[in-house]
Amino acid sequence: MRRVVFNQKGGVGKSTIACNLAAVSALRGNRTLLVDLDPQGNATHYLLGEKDAALDKTLADFFDAMLGFGFFKDSPDVYIHPTPFENLFVMPSVPKLSELQIKLESRYKMYKLREALESLPDYTHVFIDTPPALGFFTKSALIASDRCLIPFDCDEFSKHALHGLMDSVQEIKLDHNPELEVEGIIVNQFQTTARFPKQVVEELENDGLPVTRPFISPTVKIRESHHVGQPMVHFAPRHKVSQQYEALFDSLESANS
Repeated sequence: MRRVVFNQKGGVGKSTIACNLAAVSALRGNRTLLVDLDPQGNATHYLLGEKDAALDKTLADFFDAMLGFGFFKDSPDVYIHPTPFENLFVMPSVPKLSELQIKLESRYKMYKLREALESLPDYTHVFIDTPPALGFFTKSALIASDRCLIPFDCDEFSKHALHGLMDSVQEIKLDHNPELEVEGIIVNQFQTTARFPKQVVEELENDGLPVTRPFISPTVKIRESHHVGQPMVHFAPRHKVSQQYEALFDSLESANS
């Protein structure tokens, strides 16, 4: 199963959600790959820490090779690196990735990521983190994926933008990837004591949108886990948010079984 975490808005927790779900998947014994398509590289740093600065094969190298005309290109495996966590691997990002976007768009290379991931049958689950824009890399991720997860923070602007996001996914589905489905809207930073978030989520559910459960609670532990480079199930396995991520992963899996 290949899942893309997609939202055009920044700061909604895409990297955190992608990395933590991938970590839960790996903890369940699944060989799992995290693909970091965001040039900011937050997911890469989250899983590798300071080791990310020493990587010699990244997604920038992968896409750069796609611009060449050589007959002999490296296997996608060479761009995959182990993390400190068993069963969890990463295709890392670097800032140079953003420099390639215009060339890749003009050469219509949006299917290359899907081709690469389809050649990697050893991974049970793939999670793809995306930049906060519907550009080349996000479109490549949507084309390469089976399911789309949309992080949602409970505010009025996000609510109004949500239908536009759903339309963007539907357009990719119709034009490029008929297998793509919105698997769920992940409610992040949900405050149980506040009335407005409950109201917004209820409105989404009444509209028939696929809101996932459980919701993810706000906690400073997430920032602490970023700092030490450990997903929550490793950093604080008994914490409420770790248990929420585990339950969320299990609910996604059971819905697809």
